[in-house]
Amino acid sequence: MTEEIDELGPVDWIVVEFPGGKFNGEIAPALGDLVERGIVRVLDLLLLRKDMDGSLEAYELTDLDDSEIGELRSYETELAMLLSEDDVDAVAAAIDPGSTAAVLVWENTWAAPFASATRRAGGQLVASGRIPVQALLAAIETDEEVGA
Repeated sequence: MTEEIDELGPVDWIVVEFPGGKFNGEIAPALGDLVERGIVRVLDLLLLRKDMDGSLEAYELTDLDDSEIGELRSYETELAMLLSEDDVDAVAAAIDPGSTAAVLVWENTWAAPFASATRRAGGQLVASGRIPVQALLAAIETDEEVGA
């Protein structure tokens, strides 16, 4: 098991909210493409439904039928069940009533060789970050306005 952990790439998570409970599994083909190309490995996937009164229901993929999750069921065997009850509570606080949310935890398998080499060399991650796409688009737009 230690060897498997040593080969693990960076792990990320996202919560995607679908207002009005509009989740229907249409994201499955895009996620499937990333998995098939070896870019990511799905570690956990959970669906949450928050009613208008704020009550919450959490669903593992085994709880849902194919019409609700599309091709996402194909990742069921790869799931590691990493999310705790506290994680679910934190996500629930972030989503609006009347919404459905997908919580996805994945390994960045494309980065695993670099991460492993860094650990073997005695290095450790001390900072990480992500720039939202909206911020990049705003910066590009500002540059174009200044250049014009």
